[in-house]
Amino acid sequence: MIVRIAFIAGTYQPELCGVVHYTMRLRKLLGEQGIISLVLTTRRAARGKSDEIRGVTDGFRMRDLPALVRALHTTETDILHIQHAAGSYDFKRALFLLPLLLRLTGYRQPIVTTVHEYGWWESPGIPPHLLKMLKIWGQRHEWWDEEDGFLLTLSNAIIAANPDVAATIAQRLPRARKRLFTIPITANIEAAPLEYSAARRMLCRRLGWPEDAVVLAFFGFLHPVKGLETLLAAFQALRQRYPRARLLLLGGVESLALRGERAQHYRTQVETLITEAGLCEAVHITGYLPDEEVSHWLCASNIGVLPFNHGVSLKSGSLLTLLEHGLPVVATHHDPPEPLLAHTPAVRLVPPRDSAGLARALETLLNEPEAWPHLGALARTFALDFSWQSIIQRHIDIYHAVLERQSLLTFQTPHAAHPPGLLS
Repeated sequence: MIVRIAFIAGTYQPELCGVVHYTMRLRKLLGEQGIISLVLTTRRAARGKSDEIRGVTDGFRMRDLPALVRALHTTETDILHIQHAAGSYDFKRALFLLPLLLRLTGYRQPIVTTVHEYGWWESPGIPPHLLKMLKIWGQRHEWWDEEDGFLLTLSNAIIAANPDVAATIAQRLPRARKRLFTIPITANIEAAPLEYSAARRMLCRRLGWPEDAVVLAFFGFLHPVKGLETLLAAFQALRQRYPRARLLLLGGVESLALRGERAQHYRTQVETLITEAGLCEAVHITGYLPDEEVSHWLCASNIGVLPFNHGVSLKSGSLLTLLEHGLPVVATHHDPPEPLLAHTPAVRLVPPRDSAGLARALETLLNEPEAWPHLGALARTFALDFSWQSIIQRHIDIYHAVLERQSLLTFQTPHAAHPPGLLS
């Protein structure tokens, strides 16, 4: 069966957003299984891209919804798949009305929604007592929920990107459990086949580093919540005892969460910290790189480090990328630590914002070079549970299931014409 998917993933700029990057890889791998897809996004994001990336709207505000609805009615696809994370839509809430408008205008294709984050975004401007009344009334009937409006209640299938999101949705919308699935995300970057010594020679030649350097790798967008200040303080202390240590900051600064002048200002702040700490020759910021090049740099590294201010979880594609590349990782933890991470030897957890604790954990690993191959094997084994092969098959199963249910309903129910006035 050939399946055609229309994706909506916010502003479709993979170089600026991890969720959009995930969607790009999902589309590519689905295509290898014969599932055709296109993306409906903003005109600005689609400019200069292939015909599969279609600019149909100026944004995701209320006034942009009619154009999006019209585009979906006139696009020949079997399923609409919405990838939702608030930042991908510039924290605009109008998308929560899209399923309602589609159904009111006679759109009959199944809607699948992937929820990447949930349980933290309350409706603004509504008094708490009124919000509570609306929540009890609306969610009792599961007409809407107070966080995502009609996005989940009118979706034929809901995919939660992690178990915590799934649990919160199931608690708020009990009747949604039959159409709720958990498909964890996976590594942002697939490991490219490059042998360690070849990758190491390439990296050291390019950066002028000695080939016996011990390379620590941070991977992800550079952002104030990523704990880079903590990392640089820890690395400065570490260098006094390990002068061969080097630090790679793999990732761009500009993202959907940090744009333009703010991004450039933050990069300048980080570069100033590096200079003041006397680390210019030992720290390198790569900027945004193509996937294969990121993989090659990670293949040349020895230890991964993720000092996020709010702790690292299995929602982190950066963590899974480091593990897939066979790197033991020192990372900050939530409170309490996530059990699955706390019990794998490939990950050493430390408290957030604790440069001394981070330095001690890194020093412990640096003192165990003979353990790195074993820890690397454990890291790869851990990452196998979050493989793209599993993710793609589960998506295909869900697509086929919603299409089968839809065909039964279509057979039993006459088609209704949509009121053209709602689209004009």
